[in-house]
Amino acid sequence: MIFEAPPPDSSVDQGDIIDGCPLHHLESFDLASLLSERELESVVSTYSRVLVLTQTCDLAQKKSSVVLVAVVRDAAEMVRHGILKAVDVQGPIRGGRVFGWYYLPSFEPSGLPESVVDLRQLHTIRRDLLTTLCNHGKRRARIRPLYREHLARHFAETYARIGLPQPYETRPE
Repeated sequence: MIFEAPPPDSSVDQGDIIDGCPLHHLESFDLASLLSERELESVVSTYSRVLVLTQTCDLAQKKSSVVLVAVVRDAAEMVRHGILKAVDVQGPIRGGRVFGWYYLPSFEPSGLPESVVDLRQLHTIRRDLLTTLCNHGKRRARIRPLYREHLARHFAETYARIGLPQPYETRPE
């Protein structure tokens, strides 16, 4: 099984899936406001399901007061909104062949649907906020070791890949 259900009072760990995390987005901006450093009026807050990406060793040693998280999206909702096709979820995404998206199966005990982690939509969240959410029952599951390392590798490959400006030229055979 890929998931486990840690006790609510356990510390925040890599692979934790947490509901209700407030994320802030700049919906639009006015150049004059930016240049004069006035307060931005178009910041939108949403409450999202997130997955903790910060390494367990850094969390255990309290090396940072902030934690890197990625947004977790309901795969069926993404299909319903035309973002993905069902065959892509079951094929290349589930097979780990799409950079930036990581497949998570459903986890019935905590009501998690089949999901996709969007490794291209990252946020830095205060550690104490995530701890508070976990202590109040918002942690849905934790990805177990080995699966967690697989996810970490997919995350690293998303950002370590080198895109070429154009493909290599080949000679006809």
